[in-house]
Parts: sequence; structure tokens; C-alpha cells
Amino acid sequence: MSGALRRRLALRHEQRVGGLALAAGLPGVVVSLVLLFSGDLAPRVSWSLGALVLLAWLVLGLSIPGRVARPLQNVSSVLSSFREGDFSIAMSMPSLSPSPSRGRDSDGADALGLASRELNALGAALRAQRLAALEASALFAKVVAEIDIAVFTCDPAGKLRLVNRAAERVLDRASPALVGRLAAEVGLGELLRGEAPRTLTFPEGASEWELRRSVFRLEGRSHTLLVLTPLDRALHEREREAWQRLVRVLGHEINNSLAPIQSIAESSLSLLRSAPRPTDADEDLARGLGVIARRSAALGRFLGAFAGLARLPPPRFEPVTVAAWIERAVALETRLPVVIDGGPSVVVRGDADQLDQLLINLVRNAVEAALTTGGGVRVAWSLAGPCVEIRVIDEGPGIADATGLFVPFFTTKAEGQGIGLALSRQLAEAHGGKLTLQDRSDRPGCEARLSLPR
Repeated sequence: MSGALRRRLALRHEQRVGGLALAAGLPGVVVSLVLLFSGDLAPRVSWSLGALVLLAWLVLGLSIPGRVARPLQNVSSVLSSFREGDFSIAMSMPSLSPSPSRGRDSDGADALGLASRELNALGAALRAQRLAALEASALFAKVVAEIDIAVFTCDPAGKLRLVNRAAERVLDRASPALVGRLAAEVGLGELLRGEAPRTLTFPEGASEWELRRSVFRLEGRSHTLLVLTPLDRALHEREREAWQRLVRVLGHEINNSLAPIQSIAESSLSLLRSAPRPTDADEDLARGLGVIARRSAALGRFLGAFAGLARLPPPRFEPVTVAAWIERAVALETRLPVVIDGGPSVVVRGDADQLDQLLINLVRNAVEAALTTGGGVRVAWSLAGPCVEIRVIDEGPGIADATGLFVPFFTTKAEGQGIGLALSRQLAEAHGGKLTLQDRSDRPGCEARLSLPR
């Protein structure tokens, strides 16, 4: 609304209020004049009092618009400023003052004074909320701009409304050239269709991304949020780490077998070339060839175990009673009596053969650790929320090297192959569970915790 139109409307309102005030006081003025002129007063006194009554009527009638209409107009002006987003204006109407001022709170105790204070409090609250919203919006814009994830937003018509820096790099275009254009025009039409989340290659034949899509409302309209998370870098990094770990372990194990084979082969070759040959040459050659055969067989078993770990079949789920499963696994260990502490009657779903192999590995490791110290082994289970937790507790020396516990083919045992714990964790995760090992806190030893959904 323009200032001139507002002033005209204010003037009309004051005139209307003044007319209503004069009309409201007119009956009282008439009654007063009738009583004055019908009494026993002198004519001069009657005319003087009548003039005073008329003057009072006119003064009060003309002053009411300034005391009532103008404060209400001031309220209207402040509310109009609020509607236009200007919350910096405060107003004051102390006791219906005819000239309302701005910039300080009212101390009036009347209705308009209370309204003034509430209006100023509303302005302060809206100002604080607006500042908080602006700060949050600035922070959000900064975060969206800096994250290494491509973010797009589209309005209901399919036009781009927000493109961050990562999204600019994906499309190889600047944001001003993209905002306002249809998503289909810049090659994003496929992202607005189909399932989400999903993995896709974008642009065609380029990088691999995970697409996530959601809907949000802005200014009363539905908008679409597209998020592209790069997968290539994380996958390549994990793949590189896996290869490095595998090559390191394989190299260690193969060198352990090849080093003595090479040494014995060179000694045997030197023995064959010597002249004259020693009398015990045949015995030394037989002994050397026996070592070569044994180390070759061990290397073959190692590679076979590696192949078996890589070809683990998926589990065939069926009900498995926990108590019977634990008793079955413990009964196979004859080197040391294993104590079963017991637990609640509960059933899990899993592959019985694979779960047997998993628990047999844990019990075997616990017994081998306990034999070195003359300690014992206990097995117990309990409920932990939606899971069953099986604990295999030994009184051995504890964990020697926690960093390589679940690394395939890593072992600290002289005759170990480093397959058991890696296979056990793989079996636990295939059943939706979790396997952890940690030193005991109450005394020397180790505790293996297997958590399975029930």
C-alpha cells in the first residue's frame, strides 16, 4: 500500500471516528442545554454554561481521533512493517498519548499500552528468529557448497534451483548456466526416475555414484533433492588396501616355505656335484628331499585354505537351538574340559554346519591359549536386546597382537595358518552377527563375543 493511499485512509478513519464521537455525545449535550435553559438560572449564566457545554463537546469529540484512531494507525503501520519483513520498528503508546513515538517500549498500563509492549516483544522475537534463520541458511549454503557430494534441487516443473560445486564438476558447467534450466536438458532426467537409492554410472561410461532422492516442501510446493555420492574413490581405496594386505600376507607365508626349500635344494645340488661324494650323501639327500616335500605340501594346504575362504557358500537358514549347538561344539574338544555356564532357552536362525565350524574355531583357539598357562575355558550365553551373545572365555596369556586378529593368514602360532578367526568373522557376518575379541579386564585371558540376531 502506498504512503498517499495510507494517509487518505487514515484521514477518513479519523473523520469517521470524530463524527461517531460527536454523535455519541450529542444526546448528552442536548439534555444539558434543555436543563440549563429550563431552570431558574439567569439568561446570562445559562448562555455561558451552554457555551461551555458545547465547547467541551467539540473539544472532546475532536480529540478522540488523536487519542484512539492514531494509536491504532500506529499499530497498523508497525504490523505493515512486520509484513514487509522489517522487524526493527518499535512503538510506544503511553496511556493513550496523542502522539505515539517509536524506538522505546511503552510503560502504559491501559489496553493500548499492553498491546504496544506485546507488539514490540513480537517484533524482537521475529527479529531474533529471522537472524537465526539467516545464519542457519548461510551455514547450510556453505556446507552444501563445500562437501564433496553432488547436490541438486529441482522445483515441481523439473527446473534446477540449487547446484553445489561438486555438482558443477560432475556436469562440467558453472552454476549460473545450470540454475533455471530443466533437469532433463542437462542430462539429469534419469536421476528423477527409477528406484532410489541405487548405484549408477553417470555420465554414461564415467564414474560410479550412489543416487539418493527425496522430496521436501519449500514455499508450499514440493521440490526434489538429488544427492550423488562418489563410489569410485572409496572402492578403489578399499580395494588397494585389501590387495596390499593380501600380497603382504601371501608373500610372508610363501617366503616362509620357499626359503628352506631353496636352501635345501642348493645344498642337495652341491652335494651331488661334489667329488668324491661323502658316504652319507644318500642319507642327506633323502632327508633334504623329505623337507622339500613337507614344505611343498604345507604350502599347498595353505593355498587350498585360501581358496576355501574365498569360496565360502551362503548359509542355509534354519532354526538352531543355542544350548544344543554349544554342547555339540564343546563335545568335540578333548584336550581340556570346557565348562558350559549355561544361559536362557533361545533359538537362532542360521546354517547349523557353518555355526558349528564358527564355534569350534573359537573353542579351539581358547583351549590352545589356556594350555599354555594351565588355565581353563568357559562358554556362556545371554540375551542382549534383539540378539543372543555367546561368550568364549579363556585363562590364557591374552591377545598378543590385536592389529592382525582377523587378517587372513596372519598368525602368531608356530603351526597356525591364520584362517580360523578370519573364517569365523566371515561366518558371523554372513549370519547378520558380529564377532569381537578382547582381553579380559578381571584377570589374564581373552574373551570372544559372538552376537547373533534371535
